[in-house]
Amino acid sequence: MVLPGVYAPQEDTELLAGALSDEPLPPGAAVLDVGTGTGALALEAARRGGRVTAVDVSWRAVCAARLNATRAGLPLRVRRGNLFDPVRGESFDLILTNPPYVPAPDGTRPRGPARSWDAGHDGRLVLDRICREGPELLRPGGVLLVVQSALSDPDRTLGLLRTAGLKAAVIRRRRIDFGPVLRGREHWLRHRGLLSATDDKEELVVVRAELPV
Repeated sequence: MVLPGVYAPQEDTELLAGALSDEPLPPGAAVLDVGTGTGALALEAARRGGRVTAVDVSWRAVCAARLNATRAGLPLRVRRGNLFDPVRGESFDLILTNPPYVPAPDGTRPRGPARSWDAGHDGRLVLDRICREGPELLRPGGVLLVVQSALSDPDRTLGLLRTAGLKAAVIRRRRIDFGPVLRGREHWLRHRGLLSATDDKEELVVVRAELPV
C-alpha cells in the first residue's frame, strides 16, 4: 500500500532488495531500514527472520509501513525521526537505506514529497550523514547497504566509509531510463557536467560496507 506523498518502490528499491537477498541474515539479526517509505525493504528483511526497525521522517511513511506490516502479518518496529536519531545507542547487524540522492538546482532543504529524492546541490545532503553516522551503529561484522545514483558521487561514499574503517565496494549497478524528476532537470545536469551530451540513462549503484570483526 502506497499512501499519497509516500515514495513508491521503484528500480532503486528493487536493486537494493537484490543486494539484501544476497546477504546472509541469521534468524533474529538486528536490521535497520532508514528512510523506509512503504516499508518494502524492511518487510523483506522481516520475512527472512530479522528483528527489523524501520525509520522515516515522514508521518505518512510511518503509517504506510505500519499498515503494510499489519497486512503482511509481520513484526515491524516503526519509528518516526530524522535518519538515525530514533535509534541512538542501539546497534545493528545490517543497515539498509535508500536515501534521497538526486542533485537539485535549488540547494535548500526540500519539503513535501520532494524530501524522498532531492538531496541538495550535489545530491549528498543525506548520503554524507549516512556515511558519517551509520558506521557507529554497526556491530562487528555488520553490513551497511546503500543505494544511490552515480550522479551523487559513489566514489565519495566509498571514501568516507573506508575512512570510517569499513571495507566498502560497489556490488550492484543498473542503468535505468530517466524518470520524471531527472527529465525535469536534464538540462541543468548536463550544464553541470553530471550528464554528458550523450547520456540517456541514469546509473544506480549499491554500495556494501562491512565493519571488520
